[in-house]
Amino acid sequence: MVRHLTTEELEAGLVEALGSPKDAGTLDMIVRRPEINARQVVEVAELSLEEGVVGDNWSHKPTSSTSDNSPDPEAQLTLMNTRVLRLVAAGDESHMPMAGDQMVVDIDLSTANLPAGTCLQVGTAIVEVTAKPHTGCAKFVERFGAEAMRFVNSSKGRELCLRGINARVVQSGTIAKGDVVQRV
Repeated sequence: MVRHLTTEELEAGLVEALGSPKDAGTLDMIVRRPEINARQVVEVAELSLEEGVVGDNWSHKPTSSTSDNSPDPEAQLTLMNTRVLRLVAAGDESHMPMAGDQMVVDIDLSTANLPAGTCLQVGTAIVEVTAKPHTGCAKFVERFGAEAMRFVNSSKGRELCLRGINARVVQSGTIAKGDVVQRV
């Protein structure tokens, strides 16, 4: 079981977590969720307009965020900052995929740096940041603790997008671990 950090420990680690580059970073982890609670960390993945991460359950998992329970195009992909995720996972790299974000990136995801509508090139794909907030769920609390959830969803946490951001694919392509993530 992963140790859940206290609010004081999370706040102490924030300085390091905020050190990500603003203009061009790296794709550090790609995670597919083939079914609920299952994770596959892959080195290479395809992004498609219809499916998001090919092999991920986004395109066929019902959601309550749309009127017909179809996949929410505003939440096709989720990106979380590598440094923040490492912090909330108490440094346990093996637990990081359980956050459920398909792309773990070392770039500043704050609203000030990447407002809705910003396009990012990753490999040969392009994704667009959407306005839908990424706030986490009960599973995040179970996996990382209630204090971590309060930390990432505090007013400062939301401004900095510590829980991550939602995005959608606007140009299909191939992504690979280590690819540059940059604005276009």
